[in-house]
Amino acid sequence: MTDNPLLQISTLPNHAPQFEEIDNHHYMPAVEEAIAQARENYDKIKSNPDEPTFENTLEAMESAGELLGQATGVFYNQLSCMGGDELHELAETIGPVCSNFSSDIILDEELFARVKAVYDKRDELDLTAEQMTVLEESYKDFVRGGAMLDKDKKQRLREINEALSTLGPSFMNNAKKSAESFEMIIDDEADLAGLPDSAISAAKHAADERAEEDESYKGKWLFTLDYPSYIPFVQYADNRDLREKMWRAFTNRAWEDEYDNSENIRSIVAFKDERAKLLGYKNHADYVLERRMAQKPEEVLSFLDKLKAAYKPAAEEDLKRLKEFATNEHGLDELKPWDVAYYAEKLKHKLFDFSSEDLRPYFPLNKVLSGCFEHFSKLFGLEFKKADNYQLWHKDVQAFDLYEKDSGDFVGTLYGDFFPRKGKKDGAWMTAYRGQGLYNGKVERPVIAIVCNFTKPTSDRPSLITHGEVLTLFHEMGHAIHGLLSKVTYRSVSGTSVLWDFVELPSQVQENWCYEKETLDLVSGHYETGEKIPEELIEKVRKAKNFMAGWGGLRQVNFGYLDIAYHTVDPNSIGDIGEFEDEHTKDTSLFPRLGGPFSSSFAHIFAGGYSAGYYSYKWAEVLDADTFELFLEKGLYDTATADAYKEHILSKGGSQHPSILYRNFRGRDADPDALLRREDLLGDKKAA
Repeated sequence: MTDNPLLQISTLPNHAPQFEEIDNHHYMPAVEEAIAQARENYDKIKSNPDEPTFENTLEAMESAGELLGQATGVFYNQLSCMGGDELHELAETIGPVCSNFSSDIILDEELFARVKAVYDKRDELDLTAEQMTVLEESYKDFVRGGAMLDKDKKQRLREINEALSTLGPSFMNNAKKSAESFEMIIDDEADLAGLPDSAISAAKHAADERAEEDESYKGKWLFTLDYPSYIPFVQYADNRDLREKMWRAFTNRAWEDEYDNSENIRSIVAFKDERAKLLGYKNHADYVLERRMAQKPEEVLSFLDKLKAAYKPAAEEDLKRLKEFATNEHGLDELKPWDVAYYAEKLKHKLFDFSSEDLRPYFPLNKVLSGCFEHFSKLFGLEFKKADNYQLWHKDVQAFDLYEKDSGDFVGTLYGDFFPRKGKKDGAWMTAYRGQGLYNGKVERPVIAIVCNFTKPTSDRPSLITHGEVLTLFHEMGHAIHGLLSKVTYRSVSGTSVLWDFVELPSQVQENWCYEKETLDLVSGHYETGEKIPEELIEKVRKAKNFMAGWGGLRQVNFGYLDIAYHTVDPNSIGDIGEFEDEHTKDTSLFPRLGGPFSSSFAHIFAGGYSAGYYSYKWAEVLDADTFELFLEKGLYDTATADAYKEHILSKGGSQHPSILYRNFRGRDADPDALLRREDLLGDKKAA
């Protein structure tokens, strides 16, 4: 037995990773050894003299790379949540090694021949719906991976995949390092005017932490581009020049500095386009969308066009109202992008008589977390138990075990990593360290994590999060529950392994409960008094829910168009990234671009899984709006509705096509107008 913890079957509960025993020097040897073992496993499959069957080919392939998945799963997750130069340097080595191995498998003629033999007689086999999905998806993976190309094209495809394996992590690293290179130190207390106490306290705490190593920070306030620092500043700071400074720094991430991502973008787009054409597709979007609910770029554009028709006039009205308010009541000559969040907050306060900060004292993170768990307990009959017998990758991380409340059956392991730190990727995400499904002949439960960047605790108060951060927690927990409640046999179709424009349904639908008193009572408790959010404040939040919905909706549509543009145009036509973005977003941008392009930090499509798929957030919003209408009709925690959703959506993973799963749950296809109806933007219900 090797002493490399990445290659051991962990003795921790649920075989969770042994984080505290893993050092950076373990990764490369683990990957090399795991690849060697995987090759042996695949060779056994190929050399099997028996006629190819589902069991001796497809099922055997499910476990062939088990150790490699374990090692790379830990590595890439730590790359995102810990980062650092050493891990990013390793990524430049590990990426190509793993890419070449993947190419070896997907381009292996003997292996493909066995898969094809089973696929060709699929209608004669007595396969379950899940097994049929695994077979069909595996066959498509080989074909789409180049199995039917000639020798020269296979070699070029291998080179492209190897290049892409390092470009994504490089893009992510540039965006993070560029953001970390900026900080704004304030030493004049007058410059803090307008900021809430929570933001001032956090900035003081951040400066004090730095002062332990550098006395120049002593007695000052430190603001960074981390979301919990940046967002309150541009939302509340009265000093317009400093708001502009923060806004420009944020929009200029990885743009025209030493971390400029322009060349990465051009290379990523060019390689993906070349790969698609090698495989016989018109472009990368055509290639990607073949395996999506939308199916074709034309369908995506039609969907975005419909949304634009509703959102653009509403957004123009939002902006007109905001400009008039800023001019008439605050004497502003001309509204600029760095003014939008600031005056929107003031206008919201005027219209609905509350500030976003009014909610923060009621949302200490520990209370929100326990209330969030109670919410999922009420919905799906789950029990969450804090667990101290797992190893953690950072002192801020917490671990929990989940059980079925009625039967006591073990559901899975959940980690929570909630606060920003140097090296950690921005934003929030769910990930799986071990997906639910078959391991070495046994179906096992999952090990899931949610990673966020919430407001940190300070020396005099706990972590107090915003309502927006509560929405984020529920969103990521929706993904986590999707992974945790999976009840399939094969990992390749478990949990969130669904068509990409379906994956956001279980996450986005959970945000709806965060506007309901019954749920807000669960997650709120004033950090000093313990009192719940007053009912009149909840009602104000509900009334303000669709405030500037047109503006926010148009922003998402803008990103959707930009994404599709990158992945349908001739890459040779992309010169200056800023000019390209301006051209393809001019019909959905209500301000001229006064900073860097969003593209330079658009990690979703250049360092994540959303290339030619960013529209899926809005696509899934239609599904989630339609789903929540049923809960509103039957009851927020109606057992029959929740059980049906759990059975037909959450437990099934990607074992069947999403359209089938959704019809089994809802009894029909989703109503395409559900989203605009929820936002009061449909026909005569359009907001004034």
